[in-house]
Amino acid sequence: MDALGSRREETLAPSTTEGGRQASKTLASLARPHRTLWQDAMRRLIANRLALAGGIIILLIALMAIFAPLIAPYPYDKPNYSAISQFPSRDFPMGTDLTGRDMLSRMIYGAQVSMLVGIGAQVIVFLIGVPIGAIAGYAAGKTDTILMRFVDVMYAFPQLLFVILIMAALGRGLQNIFIAIGITGWVTIARLTRAEFLSMREKDFIQAARAAGAGPWRLITRHMLPNALTPIVVALTFGVPEAIFTEASLSFIGVGINPPRPSWGQMVGEYFPYLQSYWFLALFPAIAIAVVMMSFTFFGNGLRDALDPRMQQK
Repeated sequence: MDALGSRREETLAPSTTEGGRQASKTLASLARPHRTLWQDAMRRLIANRLALAGGIIILLIALMAIFAPLIAPYPYDKPNYSAISQFPSRDFPMGTDLTGRDMLSRMIYGAQVSMLVGIGAQVIVFLIGVPIGAIAGYAAGKTDTILMRFVDVMYAFPQLLFVILIMAALGRGLQNIFIAIGITGWVTIARLTRAEFLSMREKDFIQAARAAGAGPWRLITRHMLPNALTPIVVALTFGVPEAIFTEASLSFIGVGINPPRPSWGQMVGEYFPYLQSYWFLALFPAIAIAVVMMSFTFFGNGLRDALDPRMQQK
């Protein structure tokens, strides 16, 4: 009997030990501080070096645009006829243009236009595209068909050509660029929002909220839209460099910002014919456009990975 009891204890010991380990893991997981989706996404975003570098560059450019009057050494529109077309030097780190205006100051003020266009246009895109997509996805049926046929018609127009036509009708100016890019850029967000809402219409938590008496407005704003924000935020982040490039293209062909207010795209277009003789005039704004677009791309890729539930560590 003693031998049989010892064998039984040996048999039960590993299972008891394994159960203790599982219980310890469970207690450890319960003892961890609970993190929300956004807190967990922020942790993964910071761990992504390329995304972190892109976010830091974006922050620095945004601060430079906000505090441009304090940072710029000279007014962006003040000519200096005694320092015309000077190459980069100690007094003028980025040189001067054909009328003696400081290129560094114009580059700093040009950041204001790029950031305002990039962010302002996406605000308009959000205000137009998300409501249309939400209504189409929630209502479905004939409402969805009518709205999406309208979206398909808008999607058929080449975006840059449509923007040029709108700018030709409205005239040059920063506000008109917001309107032109916003009117033509909301189609992708509308389609994305519709797809997210269609996938959630029949889910259990929506059915439960509907059974509890929640109306359409409450269902859309309190239950469906918050759960659809992740892909929308990522798409808007990728839309910022597209808007900046569109503004640069408009200014390059002369239908963008009104001079003498500087824009990086306008500077590239204005000084491109002098590239061989005064290379710095067009090179510096072109590099600035490339850096901003690359930074937003890195940040957008990192944000997409950070907000992806499949990337969460188990």
